[in-house]
Amino acid sequence: MLQKLTIQNYALIDNLEIKFDKGLNILTGETGAGKSIILGALSLILGQRAESKYFFNQQKKCVIEGSFKITGFKLKSFFEEHDLDHEDETVLRREISSDGKSRAFINDTPVNLTLLKQFGEKLIDIHSQHATQEINDPDFQLLVVDGVADHQPLLTEYQTKYKAYRKSLTQLQQLIEQNDKAKADLDYFQFQFDELDKAALAGDEQEALERELNTLNNAEEIKRNLLGAHYLMHEGETSAIIQLREAGQQLSSVEKFTPEVEELHERLKSTLIELKDIAAEIETIEQRTFTNEARAEEVNTRLSLLYNLQKKHRVSTNDELLAIQADLSEKIAQAVFGDEAVEKLQKQIDAAKQELEKLAAKLSANRKKAIPVITKKVLDNLAEMGMGNSAMEIDQVVREAVSPQVGKDASSADFRTSGLSDHLTKTGTDNIHFLFSANKGHALADMSKVVSGGELSRLMLSIKSIIAEYTALPTIIFDEIDTGVSGEVANKVGQVMERLAQNLQVITITHLPQIAGKGKSHYFVFKDHSDAVTKTQIRKLTNEERVREIAKMLSGDKPGESALQNARELLGQPNPLSGELDLR
Repeated sequence: MLQKLTIQNYALIDNLEIKFDKGLNILTGETGAGKSIILGALSLILGQRAESKYFFNQQKKCVIEGSFKITGFKLKSFFEEHDLDHEDETVLRREISSDGKSRAFINDTPVNLTLLKQFGEKLIDIHSQHATQEINDPDFQLLVVDGVADHQPLLTEYQTKYKAYRKSLTQLQQLIEQNDKAKADLDYFQFQFDELDKAALAGDEQEALERELNTLNNAEEIKRNLLGAHYLMHEGETSAIIQLREAGQQLSSVEKFTPEVEELHERLKSTLIELKDIAAEIETIEQRTFTNEARAEEVNTRLSLLYNLQKKHRVSTNDELLAIQADLSEKIAQAVFGDEAVEKLQKQIDAAKQELEKLAAKLSANRKKAIPVITKKVLDNLAEMGMGNSAMEIDQVVREAVSPQVGKDASSADFRTSGLSDHLTKTGTDNIHFLFSANKGHALADMSKVVSGGELSRLMLSIKSIIAEYTALPTIIFDEIDTGVSGEVANKVGQVMERLAQNLQVITITHLPQIAGKGKSHYFVFKDHSDAVTKTQIRKLTNEERVREIAKMLSGDKPGESALQNARELLGQPNPLSGELDLR
């Protein structure tokens, strides 16, 4: 339930804190005092969008904070699913800066508005006088039936599997479209694949061929320079090896006189050995280097093939050509074996559909059982509120399967036709339609066509009370739902609200004294003109103040003793109270 609401810098509110009680909480005050502004602020922490133009002070940010006691409402799984800290007293906060930027928090953890709204819907249902039109919404009517059917686990299981089923249908459509395209392009793909396959590509081939061609094209120059280098190192009369050998002999003759020369001689010997090895390798390379025009032409032909293939496919390496070849292979396989994949997935979808149909049948059976319970409870409540001649029916139409089979020879066009005619929806196979008549002898019709504003308010109150009875909703708020009723009917409406408040917290804005008298707690909303800027204020009334306020609701600003006595009776306080109370 909502324990405390704090509002800073919103509309006519500078700073306001309201502590609500269990049971039925009444909000009264003159028209325009700010009662609906308070609900507007509350809606911000329930995920509604806000505009900075409604700020009390445009230079400051708006902060709305609500503290909720959620013990016993089975919300822990929501916190675990979204990685939030679970607290028995949970705080929702919304901060909106003057530039319109907004931040939302659940127990000080930042969340987006969608998540805030999802959580808010589990805490509070706000029903305004304009929201009675939702009673004609098929989704709302189905929600009522599902609430009384009390099969949320079954509905959740169905919706989870339905989501997976729709995902599989999308995959099937994509697979069929890919299959159709692959079949159409098969000859072209096969030609391209065969061309690449015939080329017998290797990833590192191009670089090796380019090196070999470079060697073949420059064979004469390579050979000439290698011969020159070998001559200078080994064959000439003044070759490097001969001179180094003579230098070694010179060092050998004096190394016995100094150890340093001996070390240098050893190093020279090593150098001489290395030079001999180098000369030998130069000679080997020179001997195997020769001009081979036939091989050069062969390499040129091979490289031309690779270059042409790369140019054709707009790539620059063999590895990229191999990747294209692999992709073509997959496309060919798609065309050749795609029908099998379609058929396999179709079988999975058919099995999923059969399972969904079984679950949908269970949902339909539960709804069928719930419908007479709803009609009886609604009509009983309406009779209590002065509409004893009302009649109501709830039509349940189960959609039949009309989808054609999509088999292995299906095309994407066949699939699109089948998808449009599928009888399964996210809620099952039922169409629910409420029909109503407020007067004896009149035909049943859509509710909006057969009820007045006051009758519609009572009808909605009756339905909301049933929803609250079957769901674990902590709080329900009525914003002038009593519009169009008065007298004894208003008293009966108050009794229904009073009974509803036995199971959950009810907060109602009302102008009717009969309803105000039923409240456990009474809050008075008023405009404070004491400062330079008018502000909306609120305070919880004492018993004596409630008598005065209800008396004013009965007879005007200056109630007489009879009005005061009537107010006491409405409050169940028969003994006279003394003292003048200022409710400004």
